[in-house]
Amino acid sequence: MPDDQRTVPDVDRLARSMLLLHGDGHDHHEPPDRSGSNGGSNGESWSKSRDFADDPQRAAAVAEASRADRERYLTSGLQPVDCRFCHVTVTVRRPGPGHTAVQWNSDAARRCAHFAEIRSSGGDTARTRACPKLSDSIEHAVAEGYLDAVPEEG
Repeated sequence: MPDDQRTVPDVDRLARSMLLLHGDGHDHHEPPDRSGSNGGSNGESWSKSRDFADDPQRAAAVAEASRADRERYLTSGLQPVDCRFCHVTVTVRRPGPGHTAVQWNSDAARRCAHFAEIRSSGGDTARTRACPKLSDSIEHAVAEGYLDAVPEEG
């Protein structure tokens, strides 16, 4: 078909036909009232997981397991490493080569000489990738065998 005979499709007609074919993707029922702790006035919960309100022992066990999982996720494999330059201590996990997780605490972030220099020049330490002196100290800890790669739990 020559270019001058092409017609522009009617966008509204195309949209209406797509809606008829696939639907609008929205359920047309009222969402549950989320003002209560467990759902709406009809007693249904909108939470993705059960709360075991009818079984307090099970609820306590689930809460404890969740707390333990969270704690393990946040602290498993972390080892203290001291910066050999400014002597701040951070905790570090080394899941493998090229993968290092560093958890700073407020005192270390405040006392780090590299971050102090950035702050004094008006910079934002939150936008700083890492402290090069601490990175050197972490690599030294790995070379000395103090900080080993910790396999990820799967």
